Amino acid sequence: MDDKPGGYDERTLIADGFGRVHVELDRNDGPFKGLADVDGVPHYFERLGFDALEDPYAVWPAGEEAVAMEREQWSIYIRWLRRHEAGEADHDSHPGTGGVDARYDELESLLAPHRRAPADARRLMARWRFDDGDERYRFDGIDQWVRWDPVG
Repeated sequence: MDDKPGGYDERTLIADGFGRVHVELDRNDGPFKGLADVDGVPHYFERLGFDALEDPYAVWPAGEEAVAMEREQWSIYIRWLRRHEAGEADHDSHPGTGGVDARYDELESLLAPHRRAPADARRLMARWRFDDGDERYRFDGIDQWVRWDPVG
């Protein structure tokens, strides 16, 4: 994984075959699960091991409805994060804890089946790069981009 200092501008990332990470659902030594572009189309991804550099990911298409719901839920999270960073919200008010934000909870239930990797999910390797933005988490995604390569 590339280090953050400097980062890459969006034009260079796109030219080098990297796609935006729209939503990060889980993080463990780098993005673990989420929603990212594959050939310009949003796909779910889930790492199949614990090493972000060595283990492949299951990758499968996300339908338009699922993408819209993921973006809505991500926006709820980002609004909370902004309040939290400003000292206006504590950890107990995190929408992912359940029972805090009814719409977030509803979306969590509706999205659960979309977030499960199907048996025919593609297996791809991920190469990660940071962009040159100032914010780690923002409404359009995170500061890491991904390029998908064949396994092996």
